[in-house]
Amino acid sequence: MNTITEVRLHSRPVALVRPFVTAVRTATAIDALIVEVVDSDGRSGWGEAPTSWRVTGESPASVTAAVEGPLREAVVGMPVDPSGATESAAGTAALASASEASAALEAAVVRNSAARMAVDCAIYDLAAQAAGVPLYELLGASAYAGSTGVRTDMTLSAVVDAAGIAGLVEAAIEHRDAGFRTIKVKVGAGGDDIAAMRAVRDAVGTAVTLRADANQGWTPERAVDVIRGWEDAGLGVELVEQPVHRDDLDGLAFVTAHVGTPLLADESVWTTRDAREVIARRAADMVNIKLAKTGGIREAIALRDLARAAGVSVIVGCMMESHVGIAAASAVAASVNAQSGAPTAHDLDAGLWLSASPVRGGIRYDRDTVRIPDAPGLGIDGLVV
Repeated sequence: MNTITEVRLHSRPVALVRPFVTAVRTATAIDALIVEVVDSDGRSGWGEAPTSWRVTGESPASVTAAVEGPLREAVVGMPVDPSGATESAAGTAALASASEASAALEAAVVRNSAARMAVDCAIYDLAAQAAGVPLYELLGASAYAGSTGVRTDMTLSAVVDAAGIAGLVEAAIEHRDAGFRTIKVKVGAGGDDIAAMRAVRDAVGTAVTLRADANQGWTPERAVDVIRGWEDAGLGVELVEQPVHRDDLDGLAFVTAHVGTPLLADESVWTTRDAREVIARRAADMVNIKLAKTGGIREAIALRDLARAAGVSVIVGCMMESHVGIAAASAVAASVNAQSGAPTAHDLDAGLWLSASPVRGGIRYDRDTVRIPDAPGLGIDGLVV
């Protein structure tokens, strides 16, 4: 039986091509924490733990302690692909083994979702390799080959004052001309969000889809005022992401009930338990799945299926992470597209903010499309030395 033999943690600092500004933080670089899980056949699976005190409450130190302690102990020795499985059942068996390992990770620590994500995704990568299929195929997206990929939006940093609007408009035009059909504008950082969005719409025209992400930056009343201002101006904003504080479901439901623009719950929805509450209260129209919130792929797939059953749309997002985390998220996004039959633009642009990828192989960007390799697993060949 092929089993997990080692769990290794690698740190790779990567500079951003430009500062990333939201309502909660400004970043100029990331410390990519990459997990390598090795099996007894000598294969390596890859995952990543994006850290943020303001989002997941994790740091490089906490991820290191969790990965090199209880998470490693929980999975070393577990099977990757149970022996005896026929070739036709290899995918099912590998998926079951990955799910079992994911459950063991969840039982090993409380919270620590980004750390669990890294180990979990690496194990799912190994499982897909063992089955001889790309990860997206293991998750049910066989119709979405690497030549198709998944579309992403492009995120533009928030402006804090009127002086920043000119730069925002310049960036919007630049990315429209580079082939991005969906642009997400960060808002809620203290600037004039109505004027900023109007300026972007005027600059890019109506062929570009606009989204907004307040990152919890508004009160419910302020959210309604701004969103209605966009609606009254006919700006055609596709969706507004997390307008109010993550714990204010009453406020989120208030905004949903008082605007016509769909709301996307992000920080308010981490797992299926959160999603059930949001859905039951009709607090949002859509949910954003992020592997750093779900703790990995098993819970992300459960959240995908719950939302679909409830008729709630899903977008797969990311944090400030590298091509490793984006590769796993793209596989989940492909599975969402396969279920819906109506591919949407997801929010997987973080790799485009990096000056370089820390790994060889894996996903690549082609304008606004994340190209997923047809190689088994995530198609990652190893770390860049």
